[in-house]
Amino acid sequence: MKLKSILAAVIVAAFATACARGDEPGPKQTIGTLGGAVLGGLLGSEIGSGSGRLWATGAGAVLGALAGSEVGKSLDRADQLYMSQTTQAALEHTKTGTTSTWNNPDSGHSGTVTPIDTYQRSDGIYCREFQQTVIVAGEEQQAYGTACRQPDGTWKVQ
Repeated sequence: MKLKSILAAVIVAAFATACARGDEPGPKQTIGTLGGAVLGGLLGSEIGSGSGRLWATGAGAVLGALAGSEVGKSLDRADQLYMSQTTQAALEHTKTGTTSTWNNPDSGHSGTVTPIDTYQRSDGIYCREFQQTVIVAGEEQQAYGTACRQPDGTWKVQ
């Protein structure tokens, strides 16, 4: 009986993740939330009996979902951190036309940053145009942007 419940929960989680829209939490966060809810619910169902068991199952599912969501969110942040650090370093230290790469060995996601122009605005602020690629699940997305140096030395995308 429990094996069927776990299998059903995994199938539901897979379909829910496949249907997630781009403006919703990332797939890792969605999987973490659903997986946490399933595990929390299963653990809660082992506590008490009767209506107490129902309350424990519900509470376990909610607490598991919250914990799983945070784990999944931090995994999505790891990709963003790799990309951000590489972008800052490329804008600060890399000559125009030279490509810098990043890779998250845990997720398999990767990308590149290539400064394509450097100029000084009329107010004296230095800016750089750049091309960026991100590869997720084998699919490459490209974007162009401009970043300008801030007073603290970091680069801020405009």
